[in-house]
Amino acid sequence: MPQRVERRLMAILAADVVGYSRLMCADEEGTLARLKTHRHRLVDPKITEHRGRIVKTTGDGLLAEFPSAVDALRCAVEVQRGMIAGNVDASQKKKIEFRVGINVSDIMLDEGDIFGDGVNVAARLESLAEPGGCRKTSRTSSILRSKTWASSTSRT
Repeated sequence: MPQRVERRLMAILAADVVGYSRLMCADEEGTLARLKTHRHRLVDPKITEHRGRIVKTTGDGLLAEFPSAVDALRCAVEVQRGMIAGNVDASQKKKIEFRVGINVSDIMLDEGDIFGDGVNVAARLESLAEPGGCRKTSRTSSILRSKTWASSTSRT
């Protein structure tokens, strides 16, 4: 008999650097240094502050889970705002911007990783987001609708 799969209802956040290949082609070492600085000073602490957990990183991207849609969106908004401030002295050619996708879904957990269609949806949403923006599913938007700050702080 197959082992029972562990499942949880979570908010999944997928983030990726806009134009990462172009940035790396122009300046590999500088791009990596700037990305690591943003992750160390802003992204990772914000994820922790909002009760999230980084599931995995992919060089220029990351996948994180949060216990609530509110936590995930607050994190995304604060990171995107922080990136604006963090890029103030960077030229347009060196600016690091994220795209973010958020989905609330029932996910499968296995050995610290997360799986399922809900993870795939978050990644697809991220690829559709504008640079510096955040896309979320209609289900996620519905959950957040009663939170007045959510509609005024993010783009869908």
